[in-house]
Amino acid sequence: MARHAHISSEAFAKLVQQAIADLPPPYAKLMESIAVVVEEEPPPEVLEDLEPDSEDEVLGLYQGQSLVGDSFFRPGGDQPPRISIYRRPILRICESPDEVVQEVYDTVVHELGHHVGLDDDDMPY
Repeated sequence: MARHAHISSEAFAKLVQQAIADLPPPYAKLMESIAVVVEEEPPPEVLEDLEPDSEDEVLGLYQGQSLVGDSFFRPGGDQPPRISIYRRPILRICESPDEVVQEVYDTVVHELGHHVGLDDDDMPY
């Protein structure tokens, strides 16, 4: 049976904060306008919408207008951009704390990529 990493919710949230702090300065600056939240699992409606092959494929989610689609004339009332990082799927695919640290960082970078207008095929990982 595969070993899964175990990291408490509090420690995981600190890993997400550290991943953001470790971003290169231009990317860290972009993160200042994005709300980042840690959730245990992707909500059912997200899984329905994305239709992943496995629920463990959805490690994070970017919600909001990408900078490419952003405009000064954006309608009022839009929610600020938001990145959700899903703790349990990341822990299920990682076998060690070091793997979790790397996966959290990669997921933050991936979701930030959506913010700047990249789609999944354009991502560095």
